[in-house]
Amino acid sequence: MTISKFISLKQAVEIIPDGAHIAIGGFTIVRSPMAFIYELIRQKKKDLHLYGHSPGIAWDMLIGAGCVKRVEVAYESDGAFGNIGPMFRRAIQEKKIEWEDYSNFGMICRFMAGAMGLPFFPVKSQFGSDILNLAGFSEFLRKNDPKIAREKMHIIQCPFTEQKVILVPAINVDVSVIHVQQVSTEGTVRIYGQSFGDIQQALCAKKLIVTCEEVVEPEKLRNEPERNQIPFYRVDHIVHVPFGAHPCACSNYYDYDPVQFSIYHEKAGTDQGFEEYLNEFIYSVKEHQEYLSKIGDKKLLEIKADPTLGYRADLKGR
Repeated sequence: MTISKFISLKQAVEIIPDGAHIAIGGFTIVRSPMAFIYELIRQKKKDLHLYGHSPGIAWDMLIGAGCVKRVEVAYESDGAFGNIGPMFRRAIQEKKIEWEDYSNFGMICRFMAGAMGLPFFPVKSQFGSDILNLAGFSEFLRKNDPKIAREKMHIIQCPFTEQKVILVPAINVDVSVIHVQQVSTEGTVRIYGQSFGDIQQALCAKKLIVTCEEVVEPEKLRNEPERNQIPFYRVDHIVHVPFGAHPCACSNYYDYDPVQFSIYHEKAGTDQGFEEYLNEFIYSVKEHQEYLSKIGDKKLLEIKADPTLGYRADLKGR
């Protein structure tokens, strides 16, 4: 007898303990698992340790809501709506969270090492940068938390070429959460458009939670198996949440919502405004469908993707 992997959004978030090490999929304003993020905030999760290469509004909200203790990241931004997330910026400046940075490629290589079962990954791209010289985490933390790498990076001499090479430590998170377009009833994952670092993040996790736009029969994904990125046996839990990335974009289904992003960045310019945003769009709604009702069918229809292009060509960017 096959046990169903399908659970509710609330049940999925209840799996996450306070203090968990989590990777969150997506790239800036594309395919972040926002419905999951909203529920994390509603359940008031605490002391999360986040890993990412190029997150956006999802991280900004979690940090502002007080859910995050520590981050390892390349950068955090919502593109044209803000070079750096306002809550992320203030948290760093006011030392409300601990943080350590790598390059984008460095973070992807760390996820790749974890996905491959390797302890590290060799790179050369960090040379010439202060990323190599400046560590964000204390020596005390590194010695006393077994989940934190003992060194930010380590330089060795290649035994084959005698060139210097940097080793970046592998990432193996407790849970990865990604939002995708299609998942089969068995759990096979298909991502349309760019996958960014989601595959590596998914495969480096002890547990993988996938939220999705659409659930399809296995035969549909077996017709073109080369387009499937994550096999069913690596998926632990599935949550069906249409518009689960809103206000971020989800290729082939809907574009990003410039109105909602503008509202967020205007409100998040101050701590009081940020709290007002949380109260209106997260705390005052019980579940995702109620959130979508607040956004409104008209606005959701306006960002529906062109089926040929995969995005909305006539969308006004800001």
